[in-house]
Amino acid sequence: MILKSFVVAAICLLAVHPGFARDKYETIDAQAFGTGTQMGQNIGVTLNIYEFSTPADRVTLVQAYEKGQNQGLVNALSRMKAVGHVEITGTLGYDCAYIRMTATPTGRKIVFVTNRQIRFGEAFFDTQSQSYNLTAGVLELNDQDKSKSTGILYPEAQLTMNKEGQLTLDLNQNPWRLSDLLDWKGTAGVN
Repeated sequence: MILKSFVVAAICLLAVHPGFARDKYETIDAQAFGTGTQMGQNIGVTLNIYEFSTPADRVTLVQAYEKGQNQGLVNALSRMKAVGHVEITGTLGYDCAYIRMTATPTGRKIVFVTNRQIRFGEAFFDTQSQSYNLTAGVLELNDQDKSKSTGILYPEAQLTMNKEGQLTLDLNQNPWRLSDLLDWKGTAGVN
Protein backbone atom coordinates (compact mmCIF):
# COMPACT_ATOMS: atom_id res chain seq x y z
CA MET A 1 0.00 0.00 0.00
CA ILE A 2 2.82 2.39 0.89
CA LEU A 3 4.61 1.55 -2.36
CA LYS A 4 1.46 2.30 -4.39
CA SER A 5 1.09 5.66 -2.65
CA PHE A 6 4.73 6.48 -3.37
CA VAL A 7 4.34 5.64 -7.08
CA VAL A 8 1.17 7.75 -7.37
CA ALA A 9 2.89 10.69 -5.63
CA ALA A 10 5.93 10.41 -7.92
CA ILE A 11 3.72 10.43 -11.04
CA CYS A 12 1.87 13.50 -9.77
CA LEU A 13 5.16 15.31 -9.13
CA LEU A 14 6.44 14.47 -12.62
CA ALA A 15 3.23 15.80 -14.17
CA VAL A 16 3.88 19.31 -12.82
CA HIS A 17 7.53 19.42 -13.97
CA PRO A 18 7.87 21.45 -17.22
CA GLY A 19 9.82 18.69 -18.91
CA PHE A 20 7.01 16.19 -18.44
CA ALA A 21 3.85 18.29 -18.58
CA ARG A 22 3.78 18.83 -22.33
CA ASP A 23 0.47 20.69 -22.32
CA LYS A 24 1.97 23.37 -20.04
CA TYR A 25 4.42 24.68 -22.61
CA GLU A 26 4.50 25.34 -26.31
CA THR A 27 6.36 23.11 -28.74
CA ILE A 28 7.22 24.12 -32.30
CA ASP A 29 8.49 21.42 -34.66
CA ALA A 30 10.16 22.30 -37.95
CA GLN A 31 12.17 20.78 -40.74
CA ALA A 32 15.51 22.51 -41.39
CA PHE A 33 16.91 22.53 -44.92
CA GLY A 34 20.55 23.31 -45.58
CA THR A 35 21.52 26.23 -47.79
CA GLY A 36 24.75 26.91 -49.64
CA THR A 37 27.35 24.27 -48.79
CA GLN A 38 24.79 22.27 -46.80
CA MET A 39 22.32 22.19 -49.71
CA GLY A 40 20.40 18.90 -49.88
CA GLN A 41 20.70 18.16 -46.15
CA ASN A 42 17.73 18.33 -43.82
CA ILE A 43 17.24 17.80 -40.10
CA GLY A 44 14.47 18.08 -37.54
CA VAL A 45 14.34 20.99 -35.10
CA THR A 46 12.11 21.26 -32.04
CA LEU A 47 11.76 24.37 -29.89
CA ASN A 48 10.14 23.86 -26.47
CA ILE A 49 9.05 27.14 -24.90
CA TYR A 50 8.52 27.05 -21.12
CA GLU A 51 8.00 30.81 -20.88
CA PHE A 52 8.96 33.96 -22.77
CA SER A 53 11.79 36.23 -21.67
CA THR A 54 11.04 39.54 -20.02
CA PRO A 55 12.08 43.03 -21.16
CA ALA A 56 14.51 43.02 -18.22
CA ASP A 57 16.19 39.92 -19.70
CA ARG A 58 16.71 41.81 -22.95
CA VAL A 59 18.26 44.76 -21.11
CA THR A 60 20.61 42.36 -19.28
CA LEU A 61 21.79 40.86 -22.57
CA VAL A 62 22.25 44.25 -24.25
CA GLN A 63 24.33 45.50 -21.32
CA ALA A 64 26.38 42.29 -21.30
CA TYR A 65 27.11 42.70 -25.00
CA GLU A 66 28.08 46.36 -24.55
CA LYS A 67 30.57 45.39 -21.83
CA GLY A 68 32.05 42.21 -23.25
CA GLN A 69 30.90 41.91 -26.90
CA ASN A 70 30.13 38.33 -27.99
CA GLN A 71 31.85 36.70 -24.98
CA GLY A 72 29.96 38.97 -22.58
CA LEU A 73 26.72 37.90 -24.21
CA VAL A 74 27.64 34.21 -23.97
CA ASN A 75 28.55 34.61 -20.30
CA ALA A 76 25.23 36.36 -19.54
CA LEU A 77 23.28 33.67 -21.40
CA SER A 78 25.00 30.93 -19.40
CA ARG A 79 23.92 32.59 -16.11
CA MET A 80 20.25 32.98 -17.11
CA LYS A 81 17.67 30.35 -16.26
CA ALA A 82 16.35 28.24 -19.10
CA VAL A 83 13.12 29.53 -20.63
CA GLY A 84 13.07 26.78 -23.25
CA HIS A 85 15.06 24.09 -25.01
CA VAL A 86 15.97 23.64 -28.67
CA GLU A 87 16.57 20.14 -29.98
CA ILE A 88 18.42 19.63 -33.25
CA THR A 89 18.62 16.14 -34.71
CA GLY A 90 22.01 14.62 -33.93
CA THR A 91 22.59 16.71 -30.80
CA LEU A 92 21.37 16.67 -27.21
CA GLY A 93 20.07 20.16 -27.80
CA TYR A 94 20.63 23.34 -25.85
CA ASP A 95 18.72 25.18 -23.13
CA CYS A 96 17.42 28.49 -24.43
CA ALA A 97 18.22 31.38 -22.14
CA TYR A 98 16.30 33.94 -24.22
CA ILE A 99 13.06 33.59 -26.18
CA ARG A 100 11.17 36.69 -27.30
CA MET A 101 7.77 36.84 -28.99
CA THR A 102 6.37 39.82 -30.87
CA ALA A 103 3.01 40.08 -32.58
CA THR A 104 2.88 40.47 -36.37
CA PRO A 105 -0.10 41.37 -38.60
CA THR A 106 -0.54 37.67 -39.52
CA GLY A 107 0.60 35.93 -36.33
CA ARG A 108 3.81 36.24 -34.35
CA LYS A 109 7.58 36.26 -34.56
CA ILE A 110 9.68 34.23 -32.10
CA VAL A 111 13.42 34.81 -31.65
CA PHE A 112 15.50 32.41 -29.55
CA VAL A 113 19.15 32.41 -28.49
CA THR A 114 21.22 29.88 -26.60
CA ASN A 115 24.88 29.48 -25.90
CA ARG A 116 26.18 26.60 -28.01
CA GLN A 117 28.31 24.08 -26.19
CA ILE A 118 31.72 23.80 -27.79
CA ARG A 119 32.32 20.20 -28.82
CA PHE A 120 35.37 18.31 -27.52
CA GLY A 121 36.96 18.14 -30.98
CA GLU A 122 36.64 21.89 -31.43
CA ALA A 123 38.31 22.62 -28.11
CA PHE A 124 40.93 19.88 -28.41
CA PHE A 125 42.09 20.90 -31.88
CA ASP A 126 41.71 24.64 -31.15
CA THR A 127 39.59 25.17 -34.25
CA GLN A 128 38.05 28.42 -35.43
CA SER A 129 34.54 27.23 -34.51
CA GLN A 130 35.33 27.69 -30.81
CA SER A 131 34.36 31.32 -31.23
CA TYR A 132 31.01 30.41 -32.78
CA ASN A 133 29.38 29.81 -29.43
CA LEU A 134 25.75 30.78 -30.08
CA THR A 135 22.80 29.02 -31.64
CA ALA A 136 19.93 31.27 -32.64
CA GLY A 137 16.78 31.20 -34.69
CA VAL A 138 13.84 33.23 -35.91
CA LEU A 139 10.37 31.75 -36.45
CA GLU A 140 7.66 33.59 -38.37
CA LEU A 141 4.36 31.93 -37.44
CA ASN A 142 1.43 32.76 -39.71
CA ASP A 143 -1.81 32.01 -37.88
CA GLN A 144 -3.93 32.88 -40.93
CA ASP A 145 -2.17 30.50 -43.34
CA LYS A 146 -0.05 27.87 -41.60
CA SER A 147 1.65 26.92 -44.88
CA LYS A 148 3.30 30.37 -44.92
CA SER A 149 4.99 29.86 -41.53
CA THR A 150 8.76 29.87 -41.95
CA GLY A 151 12.01 30.50 -40.12
CA ILE A 152 15.80 30.50 -40.06
CA LEU A 153 18.20 28.56 -37.84
CA TYR A 154 21.73 29.80 -37.17
CA PRO A 155 23.44 26.67 -35.72
CA GLU A 156 26.93 28.15 -35.18
CA ALA A 157 27.12 31.91 -34.80
CA GLN A 158 28.65 34.78 -32.89
CA LEU A 159 27.33 38.30 -32.47
CA THR A 160 29.43 41.09 -33.99
CA MET A 161 29.04 44.76 -34.74
CA ASN A 162 29.50 45.93 -38.33
CA LYS A 163 31.10 49.22 -39.50
CA GLU A 164 27.73 50.99 -39.33
CA GLY A 165 27.32 50.02 -35.65
CA GLN A 166 24.59 47.45 -36.32
CA LEU A 167 24.57 44.08 -34.57
CA THR A 168 24.97 41.18 -36.99
CA LEU A 169 25.44 37.45 -36.76
CA ASP A 170 28.77 36.13 -37.99
CA LEU A 171 28.16 32.56 -39.12
CA ASN A 172 30.45 29.55 -39.24
CA GLN A 173 27.94 27.80 -41.53
CA ASN A 174 25.18 29.00 -43.80
CA PRO A 175 21.83 29.55 -42.10
CA TRP A 176 19.31 26.71 -42.36
CA ARG A 177 15.85 27.43 -43.78
CA LEU A 178 12.98 26.24 -41.56
CA SER A 179 9.69 25.07 -43.02
CA ASP A 180 6.80 22.72 -42.25
CA LEU A 181 6.34 24.39 -38.86
CA LEU A 182 3.90 22.71 -36.47
CA ASP A 183 2.88 24.78 -33.46
CA TRP A 184 1.68 22.78 -30.45
CA LYS A 185 0.41 25.62 -28.29
CA GLY A 186 0.64 25.20 -24.54
CA THR A 187 -1.67 26.35 -21.81
CA ALA A 188 -2.94 29.91 -22.36
CA GLY A 189 -1.41 32.42 -19.96
CA VAL A 190 1.52 30.14 -19.10
CA ASN A 191 3.63 30.83 -22.18
